[in-house]
Amino acid sequence: MSSNLSIDEKWKVIEAYFKSKGLVRQHLDSYNDFVRNKLQEIIDEQGEIPTEIPGLKVRLGKIRIGKPRVRESDRGEREISPMEARLRNLTYAAPLWLTMIPVENNIEAEPEEVYIGDLPIMLKSAIDPISQYTLDKLIEIGEDPKDPGGYFIVNGSERVIVTQEDLAPNRVLVDTGKTGSNITHTAKIISSTAGYRVPVTIERLKDGTFHVSFPAVPGKIPFVILMRALGILTDRDIVYAVSLDPEIQNELFPSLEQASSIANVDDALDFIGSRVAIGQKRENRIEKAQQIIDKYFLPHLGTSADDRRKKAYYLAYAISKVIELYLGRREPDDKDHYANKRLRLAGDLFASLFRVAFKAFVKDLTYQLEKSKVRGRKLALKALVRPDIVTERIRHALATGNWVGGRTGVSQLLDRTNWLSMLSHLRRVISSLARGQPNFEARDLHGTQWGRMCPFETPEGPNSGLVKNLALMAQIAVGINERIVEKTLYEMGVVPVEEVIRRVTEGGEDQNEYLKWSKVILNGRLVGYYRDGEELAKKIRERRRNGEISDEVNVGHIVTDFINEVHVNCDSGRVRRPLIIVSNGNPLVTREDIEKLDSGSITFDDLVRQGKIEYLDAEEEENAYVALEPSDLTPEHTHLEIWSPAILGITASIIPYPEHNQSPRNTYQSAMAKQALGLYAANYQLRTDTRAHLLHYPQRPLVQTRALDIIGYTNRPAGNNAILAVISFTGYNMEDSIIMNRSSVERGMYRSTFFRLYSTEEVKYPGGQEDKIVMPEPGVRGYKGKEYYRLLEDNGVVSPEVEVKGGDVLIGKVSPPRFLQEFKELSPEQAKRDTSIVTRHGEMGIVDLVLITETAEGNKLVKVRVRDLRIPSIGDKFASRHGQKGVIGMLIPQVDMPYTVKGVVPDVILNPHALPSRMTLGQIMEGIAGKYAALSGNIVDATPFYKTPIEQLQNEILKYGYLPDATEVTYDGRTGQKIKSRIYFGVVYYQKLHHMVADKIHARARGPVQILTRQPTEGRAREGGLRFGEMERDCLIGFGTAMLLKDRLLDNSDRTTIYVCDQCGYIGWYDKNKNKYICPIHGDKSNLFPVTVSYAFKLLIQELMSMIISPRLILEDRVGLSGGKGNE
Repeated sequence: MSSNLSIDEKWKVIEAYFKSKGLVRQHLDSYNDFVRNKLQEIIDEQGEIPTEIPGLKVRLGKIRIGKPRVRESDRGEREISPMEARLRNLTYAAPLWLTMIPVENNIEAEPEEVYIGDLPIMLKSAIDPISQYTLDKLIEIGEDPKDPGGYFIVNGSERVIVTQEDLAPNRVLVDTGKTGSNITHTAKIISSTAGYRVPVTIERLKDGTFHVSFPAVPGKIPFVILMRALGILTDRDIVYAVSLDPEIQNELFPSLEQASSIANVDDALDFIGSRVAIGQKRENRIEKAQQIIDKYFLPHLGTSADDRRKKAYYLAYAISKVIELYLGRREPDDKDHYANKRLRLAGDLFASLFRVAFKAFVKDLTYQLEKSKVRGRKLALKALVRPDIVTERIRHALATGNWVGGRTGVSQLLDRTNWLSMLSHLRRVISSLARGQPNFEARDLHGTQWGRMCPFETPEGPNSGLVKNLALMAQIAVGINERIVEKTLYEMGVVPVEEVIRRVTEGGEDQNEYLKWSKVILNGRLVGYYRDGEELAKKIRERRRNGEISDEVNVGHIVTDFINEVHVNCDSGRVRRPLIIVSNGNPLVTREDIEKLDSGSITFDDLVRQGKIEYLDAEEEENAYVALEPSDLTPEHTHLEIWSPAILGITASIIPYPEHNQSPRNTYQSAMAKQALGLYAANYQLRTDTRAHLLHYPQRPLVQTRALDIIGYTNRPAGNNAILAVISFTGYNMEDSIIMNRSSVERGMYRSTFFRLYSTEEVKYPGGQEDKIVMPEPGVRGYKGKEYYRLLEDNGVVSPEVEVKGGDVLIGKVSPPRFLQEFKELSPEQAKRDTSIVTRHGEMGIVDLVLITETAEGNKLVKVRVRDLRIPSIGDKFASRHGQKGVIGMLIPQVDMPYTVKGVVPDVILNPHALPSRMTLGQIMEGIAGKYAALSGNIVDATPFYKTPIEQLQNEILKYGYLPDATEVTYDGRTGQKIKSRIYFGVVYYQKLHHMVADKIHARARGPVQILTRQPTEGRAREGGLRFGEMERDCLIGFGTAMLLKDRLLDNSDRTTIYVCDQCGYIGWYDKNKNKYICPIHGDKSNLFPVTVSYAFKLLIQELMSMIISPRLILEDRVGLSGGKGNE
């Protein structure tokens, strides 16, 4: 049996992977872990709710999550489906029930289950009932059966929690100091634990001393003093804790010298305490210092007094790393290496949010308990608990994206332009770096991102390289408890750090013996030594492959001339990717395994359990030697890549022949695939999206990559196969524009519908007033005029299938006045104001759907969906799958288009100049492959690296009687003459993008003005004017056209007439009663003259007056218009 797996066999493994994992598994796993474990952990962290009153407290027990439901304003609770939540603007959330045991006078009462708030549910997660539904049941409740879930529904809108990329917490990262400062080398540790993060910095100064700084204590603390405060007293112990190497030990002399005056624990604590508790008694200072060291110094190692030795050894290990860097034994840590990065997923982010919300809830409950007890009431927990604290905190964070810890944009509106844009959004990764600074290294593609992050899919512009997307096979570790792993390590013969130090200092063993041993580092913390690191790493891997320890554990053995370390990782947020294990040059996954996968008798996870496939993180991959192809295997190789094209992300996977394109073109296409119109969801007729586009006749591409099926693109495509000719024809396809066949368009090619939603609800205001959805009466303030309301029915809502245009009222609504003062002056009827919902300016369409329902508060909610048929017109944007974007420059009828000998007329004509400089060979190859597909009826495989050879396709089209270069003899449709050269004809998949002229066209004659400056409003949505800017003004000055200049900048903008007093230069006003102009200084004693100025100038003068500056307008002699002798 040949050990070489064929491409098809490897593909079976990939199919099995996605069958068991899906595309948004990382969010679901993370959220499920939060619900199953973290939620209860957060409750247990709190443990009990103490009060100031002795003997009164509340013990907390188990938490239980109910079914998603809504609390109606009048009818109590009932279960809801996600679709109902979307339609009625509800939050898809389930109640949390917490068992509480009240303790009064130290006597426990009966435990009771109390409702403490709502938890928004991630769709298709373990606690969402619809994750268990069959396809038919999903269709019955109005869901798209293929929808992957992974998002939340908050107030009716779908929101994603975007994965956040961060530096790995609880790791020592060393670096050289800034040149020119007195710091030579530094180490940074972001100690992150439940609820808070504490950055700890260690600095080596030029004089050789080491200082530690962390936020709780101002200034820097000498390292030796901190060690003594942590309970390691003698110089010998401190030195051995740092290292067993004499050369490293020597570097500690200056530090020991510096701290020689402080010899015992209390003095050291007092030294730290005197920085914090200034001017207090020595006992208080010491106590305060102890609190700070326990709580705010490396809190991830524990917050009790017993953890101090652990912290001391951790600190010592960090110091040894800095010294090794100083001595040139190691390189500075690479912050961009993916081993030093962690991704925070929905579960992590939710946990930190819930923790804060729960703390607030506990604080409030404590207050309520004390208040109730002081008043001498009987304890009634259900009455004292305020569930809305938790509910509102979480809902507000999800709805706005403002997270705890000051992060913004954590939750975003799910992009539903098409299927791909949705999947891509669910797999997006955002780096927390500020996009203002030019972090060039952070934006670069790093070697360790291979197979983890897509090399192409990133935005252009300021976010380039900071916003990334997961590669197809990337999987994110949920994390397991490190105590289990630590125990296993000790069982495997790792000698704990303390034991080694004891042996060397007290047992008299030779320290040089231990210098040869490997350091064992678990999640960034030195836990012990082992004689042979290579052997330990091997043993751990064997145990993992045999299923004795979790497959989440990864181990890397790092050896250089000076360093010998075994890194074991089991924390969450590491990006891992599956590889086939190779032994003696043979992959462990055999043909039999693949047959079993194919028949369904085993799954991908079974292969992982059998130890034939394993997940590697970036650290372990440093030890791996990976073959790309089975044919490359040698006995040295440790792993085999399952599927090389899986290094690409979702959107880059749909590009055919991407390895033949210049790299930025693939990046452009990755961005444009998210803007293509297609079938974005199968249940689009039920959904009420704010804006949605639907392509009427989407087609699956003739030239496909294998990933298309897995992504689901073949069932939800976004484009059409167009016949493409490459020719410069009529000149209307210059500069990337394209010519389209008008007849094809009339036959329905690239037609789409645009849906827009208008909605409003009857809000109830304090004071018993409320909105009314009715046809407004003519007397109401802001009444628009009878013809605008002509489409409304008696209930104040437009009926379906009515044509509407900009300005027409869709929902009539009257509201009470904004301020109570207005109420008193007017009769109740006049006081109302018209707040009707009108069709947007410049839009038109047909009312598609009218939905009248009510919100959870019991308010009437009306949604009106308007549809608009969009036929391709000049200026609409299209793009092929190779970053070749362009707008329609001309629609030419079929009779005038060029045609081939066989009478084939192109749908799209592309200018040949678009190809040479851009080097998108992929598009030329796609044209040939598409031609073969159209002739033979076989779909072509254009998967990167594994494509059907293009030469083979060229031979095939030759058999059908076409030239292998896909050119054809062509005639000009206008003259009937043969075109001199042969023309390239092929079939290329083109996408219609959502940038359409209908949404952008804008002009204005008269229209609204701003209240403050009386200049025209700006922007298309506000019916604004077109800005005649400073540079345009300069042109007119250059031409000397003074009248035109005045006309543009004054007469057509904010021209106004003011009356100026000829004596004092102040602006006067007209008195209606006296029929005179009055000056603010001279009253009616002086003359006022009209002056034409810009209203903005009048405003400037009055604003200056408000700042107690007195600008006076000096009037020249009046110029009589008749005095110009006819030359005016």
